[in-house]
Order: sequence, then C-alpha cells, then structure tokens
Amino acid sequence: VQLVESGGGSVQAGASLTLSCAASEYTYSNKYMGWFRQAPGKECEGVAVIYTGGNIIYYGDSVKGRFTISRDDAKNTVYLQMDSLKPEDTAMYYCAAASSSYYLLPKPEPNALDAWGKGTLVTVSS
Repeated sequence: VQLVESGGGSVQAGASLTLSCAASEYTYSNKYMGWFRQAPGKECEGVAVIYTGGNIIYYGDSVKGRFTISRDDAKNTVYLQMDSLKPEDTAMYYCAAASSSYYLLPKPEPNALDAWGKGTLVTVSS
C-alpha cells in the first residue's frame, strides 16, 4: 500500500478536521500530492495539491480560504487542514500522487494518477 489516509470523522458545520496521508518515499518524492473527494451521487472533485519538490500549492475553488494543504517531508506525509466545514464538504476524501497538478485539479484523472489511497470519510452535519 503506497498511500494511507486518516483523520476523517463526523463533525458539525463550522468545525475543523485534519486529514493525513502517509506515503512511501518512492510515491512521495518530487510528486504532486493532493486530495480529491467524492460525494454521494456526484463527480469526483479536486480539493488541493502540493508539490513535494518545491513551493507549489493549488486549491479547488470550493475550498479556497477554508482548507490548507501542507507537508512534512521527514514523514513523507501530506496534511489537509479543513476549517469552517460545511455540509457540502461531506464526501469520501482520497489522497493521491501524480506527476502533474493537472491530473488532480480541477478534477482527478484516475488513469493518470500514480497512486491513490482507500479514502477517509468526512461527514458534516448542519
């Protein structure tokens, strides 16, 4: 297993959660690591991307200003800090690795991803 997500849960609207994605060194190095999500009955949506080889970060329009992606290179781990959560943020969140940010935002291209995890569920109630 190359990517393992954790940190999902059930919260009230307005609350915060932090997701973690632990990667193998091979999967993590010089890659665009990111998060995408899929809500029931909806298409997959790219959430945020960070380049592990430099200072490049992108966010999906629906989460800008509320979510923050970061990384810990010593742990080969990427984080997604989610603040001011809304019911529409309810989804399964997946961590993924890709050779380009275009494969993750605005929506993921599964055939182009290097790897993705099994996902972690985030439920936000009103």
